[in-house]
Amino acid sequence: MPQKPGSVKLQWWLEWAVFALFFFGTAAVVVWQNSRVGVLWDLSYILENSFRISLGDVPYRDFPFPYAPLTFLVQALIIKTTGAVFWHHIVYCAIIGGFSTALTWRILLNLFRETIPRAKTIAFTLVLPLIILGNYCIYPHPFYDCDCTFYILICIFLWQRLERKNFPALQTFPAGIFLVIPLFVKQNTGVAFLTSVVVALLVLLGVELRHRRPLRGYISFLGGIAAGLIIAFTIIYFTVGLENYYHWTVTFAAERRTPALGEMLSVYADWTLLLWLILFALGAILLRRSQPGEWPLVGLATFSMAAPFIWSVFYLCLDADASERAERLVAAYPFVLIVSFVLALLTVTRRSGISLVLPFVLILTIHGVFMSQQLWGSTYAIWPPLIILIAGIFIALFEFLKNLSPRALTALSSMIAISLIISGGFYILSNERLDYASISDGELTHSRLPQLKGLSVRGSWITDFEELVDYTDREIPREDGILMLPGEDLFYYTTGRRPHFPVVMFDHTINPYSPEEIIAEARARDINWLVMKNDLQLDENPLEDKKHLEELIRPDFKHVESLNNYEIFRRRTAADTNDDEDKDDEPDDNDSDDS
Repeated sequence: MPQKPGSVKLQWWLEWAVFALFFFGTAAVVVWQNSRVGVLWDLSYILENSFRISLGDVPYRDFPFPYAPLTFLVQALIIKTTGAVFWHHIVYCAIIGGFSTALTWRILLNLFRETIPRAKTIAFTLVLPLIILGNYCIYPHPFYDCDCTFYILICIFLWQRLERKNFPALQTFPAGIFLVIPLFVKQNTGVAFLTSVVVALLVLLGVELRHRRPLRGYISFLGGIAAGLIIAFTIIYFTVGLENYYHWTVTFAAERRTPALGEMLSVYADWTLLLWLILFALGAILLRRSQPGEWPLVGLATFSMAAPFIWSVFYLCLDADASERAERLVAAYPFVLIVSFVLALLTVTRRSGISLVLPFVLILTIHGVFMSQQLWGSTYAIWPPLIILIAGIFIALFEFLKNLSPRALTALSSMIAISLIISGGFYILSNERLDYASISDGELTHSRLPQLKGLSVRGSWITDFEELVDYTDREIPREDGILMLPGEDLFYYTTGRRPHFPVVMFDHTINPYSPEEIIAEARARDINWLVMKNDLQLDENPLEDKKHLEELIRPDFKHVESLNNYEIFRRRTAADTNDDEDKDDEPDDNDSDDS
């Protein structure tokens, strides 16, 4: 029965209202996080390299760069077009985070379309936690993990829309090209996503071939992917060189950052995971055997199925340790991955198209994400894919449990959402994911420098850095090369000076140079000044062989100034050498008395 025009218009306004809630709600949380959290190390790596790219330096060719380029190119474009002003990047993160949550909601609506009752209510409920757990809510500064999630969501949404339109060729081929983008935002995530998508498309192609249905849609998709890869690698070939790109983003990155397989699979070694799986299975059995109106049994069943999420809330009352609380929250990932995989297999014959392959694509993609920092460190930007997997579980439950009440699904989604909102709220309030840096001690300070407007950091980090900026503006000519060790600050971005040294940050995953090579490069590139930071916001000093490097520095550089948190060294001149020799020749007082 066709809907009345007034009803259609009301529905249109309601959908835009929900879209606005998710977009602006998430964006507000991202802005709020930036107003209370500043993580200097990771922020500086993104913006310092983006700044040098905005000046015309080419990564892979002109300087070592073990990351995919697109996040840096986007930030470089922002700097080039609007200037080096930090709050511009906050706006970027807020927009991307807001769109990511709203896109997840639209993806859930498309998944639930004509598959489960109360689709809009359940989709709304499941996506609500993303307002505080969105891809840019936990770590709120520009970063490739968060961007990669955003592009993956766009890819999924485009796939859904094209499938509904029966894959029009003029739209499907460009969409296939777009599917390549995540590969050039973050290597491990992009490779896992693109590989799983190609395999999924080949499987769907085989299904269509078996049923003698048209194949042009999937062929066009695969053709677009092939064209996207050809275009991307052609650009790389003529700009930085394929060998350079492969060495830094694959060989070097894998050597420095890839964890052992056992570490990645250790997420499944927790004994409580088996308990949650048993409780979920028992809950599903109870739901299957329940009759309409048996609400005590249905309530017990849904409570049992949501147990790992509810446990993360109960645990807040049992332990005040933020780390232990966070572990209970992120433990939802292996649970959802296993349940999603099993249910997707059990209902594989009842699905078609993207709903058939999407759970497997996301499961493989999330495991690709784990290649960075395993479960604990990697999950901060991939809550949207987890919510999509939970939505897939709901579809499978409704298909598998024929007498499943819509109220039971609504109750289950509410329990999961409320649990994630409560435990997730404590998670971002504690900033436990960011505990690798000292971000909670001291008064909240803001910079007086226009380039750092919007940056908020607790402690004296900003005021100490401003003292350094004032000193360099006053004492060091702008054309002189400066080497920052280990490079935790937004020095080049803030001062507008061009980096002379190939590396702006020094740790094992980024810096390919030994101490001897650092000194040799400093000589070759006319580095006249060296700035050593004493105390880092980062909890561990990333500079390898620091003592050995300090010994090598002494013959080439003379200490000239001590600031609050920085030691300033200038390259020695002939006059400095003569002064040192004269001091060595002067007899000390004891020798004079003895004579």
